[in-house]
Amino acid sequence: MSSGSSRSTSPSSDSEWSKKENKMFEEALAYYGEGAQNLWEKVACAMGGTKSAEEVRRHFQILVDDVKNIEYGRIPFPKYKTQGFWT
Repeated sequence: MSSGSSRSTSPSSDSEWSKKENKMFEEALAYYGEGAQNLWEKVACAMGGTKSAEEVRRHFQILVDDVKNIEYGRIPFPKYKTQGFWT
């Protein structure tokens, strides 16, 4: 039952998380903690329904995988522009 747009039930895909969505995700994850029952449903609800529980779970797994790849040296650590703050 699609209206012709895959975006009708989910405003954005896994790769298109806004800064606001990422912040809500981080805050909800910190609030509930990784060991909480029904974590993904709780985080999705805390985000106001902009993402499904499955999208939240996949987003978390992608982040975990990225961190592991950086730690294992498979991906170079990002070089952030500090604008001279620490130099």
